[in-house]
Amino acid sequence: MDESLIQLAHVMIEGLHLEDLTPADIDPQAPLFGEGLGLDSIDALELAVIVERRFGVKIGDAQTGRTAFASLTALRDHIAAANKPSAS
Repeated sequence: MDESLIQLAHVMIEGLHLEDLTPADIDPQAPLFGEGLGLDSIDALELAVIVERRFGVKIGDAQTGRTAFASLTALRDHIAAANKPSAS
């Protein structure tokens, strides 16, 4: 797992109080919700707040959330794309 995924996993573990997990326990391609990491709808709300506060990225609607929260890799890519300077 690359450094950006490890750092994001740390933020997620700390923010969601997943004390029994380490970044190495999180498959970066596995779903965050349901059968993957097992997060639920309350976790989704908390994670959206964490992402906004920590990275300044809003999860504006349910479709964006489904895409961004598909996996740890998807979340990292969503944050990176949102923080990418626009070519004006």
